[in-house]
Amino acid sequence: MYDFTSYYEAESISDAVRLLQEHPNAVPVCGGSDVLIRIREGKLSGCSLVSIRDIKELHGITLDSDGTISIGAASTFRQLTEDPVIKKHVPVLGEAVDQAGGPQIRNMGTIGGNLCNGAVSADSAPACFCLNVRLRILGENGVRTVPIQDFYLGPGRVALEHGELLTHILIPRENYEGYTGCYIKYAMRNAMDIATLSCCVLCKTDQSQILEDVKITFGVAAPVPFCCEKTQQRLGGMPLGDKLYDTIEQSVREEIHPRDSWRASRDFRLQIGGEIARRALKRAIELQEVR
Repeated sequence: MYDFTSYYEAESISDAVRLLQEHPNAVPVCGGSDVLIRIREGKLSGCSLVSIRDIKELHGITLDSDGTISIGAASTFRQLTEDPVIKKHVPVLGEAVDQAGGPQIRNMGTIGGNLCNGAVSADSAPACFCLNVRLRILGENGVRTVPIQDFYLGPGRVALEHGELLTHILIPRENYEGYTGCYIKYAMRNAMDIATLSCCVLCKTDQSQILEDVKITFGVAAPVPFCCEKTQQRLGGMPLGDKLYDTIEQSVREEIHPRDSWRASRDFRLQIGGEIARRALKRAIELQEVR
């Protein structure tokens, strides 16, 4: 049973914000792959639903004149994976969301919903952290822009007040230009499973085969997506080669903070973490060489 009291279809972003403000128990719904499950589980019993699915401004991916990639929050995983702007400039994001659920979920699930759910296992989150995306949010007091690092507050908690709506995910040019990346998700099944641990690595190398810059973010390694800042500093300026890969493997095991759960033990996640970070960095560097 889906226990909700009312259903409203918003005609525009401002209309959606108005409806959310008028109904204190209202939640926005687009694909519904997360919201409907929470209603069925009783976590949102008696809520009202405000549909934002048909708001055109929330759909689509554009490359702005300053090089910023603007992703409508209602863009589905499949749309991201197949979009030419994403394929050309940030393919790692499309590859990451292509590992979410199965085809049905990817056809209906949205990147906005994936981020607003606040799940540390969200497949879009590690790539978004590595890309230092900024989130455009509209509410009663107008528009505000939040770095994604400030958006995640804890498991299932994000910096989104009632009556506010995430409208766009923004990727400035300097956060992707010259970078290549790889996302690796470790799960108990090859498909239709959430991450036991996940890792995204973005890197940039120079002409002398030196690692100029690297970004490393893990999912399910801490209460929120975890950026390995110490490891990033340690790797910066190192020459490419086996020593670099050995260093990232050892360093991330010292830095991440996974927990024991019924899915996997902490020690297992530490072991896997070092291995997938090594593989992700190696693949990202290979992509630099063919770029």
